[in-house]
Amino acid sequence: MAGLYGHIPVQRFSFDLEPAEVRWVLQGRGSEVDLSIYRFADMSASFDAPDQDGTLVWGSTQPRGLLGHVILEAAQSVLELHGEDGYLAKWVQHSFPTAALQDLRRLHLQHDRCALQHAVTTS
Repeated sequence: MAGLYGHIPVQRFSFDLEPAEVRWVLQGRGSEVDLSIYRFADMSASFDAPDQDGTLVWGSTQPRGLLGHVILEAAQSVLELHGEDGYLAKWVQHSFPTAALQDLRRLHLQHDRCALQHAVTTS
């Protein structure tokens, strides 16, 4: 999400549903984000496939500030629930992205006129 604040206008990430893949594509357009979710039947076959080869299952345009805020809240909730050590114990190969969360919070507060309350990162 942080890349949508200017330097990387399109972000992609996937969820492995074994064998299927669900690919999220976020495309920044100024202060808005086009969000598309594609489903692929087989993740091993869709690795290099263009987004349009999947089935579009959902699409929406959202204000970047609102989307950024919701992602911050969700990440903060995961951190508060598990803590950094608990997160690593649960997901084993990946530590909690604390620096990315702090970077997103900084960019969100700097660029979006968000009037909503913001939590402080704890671990």
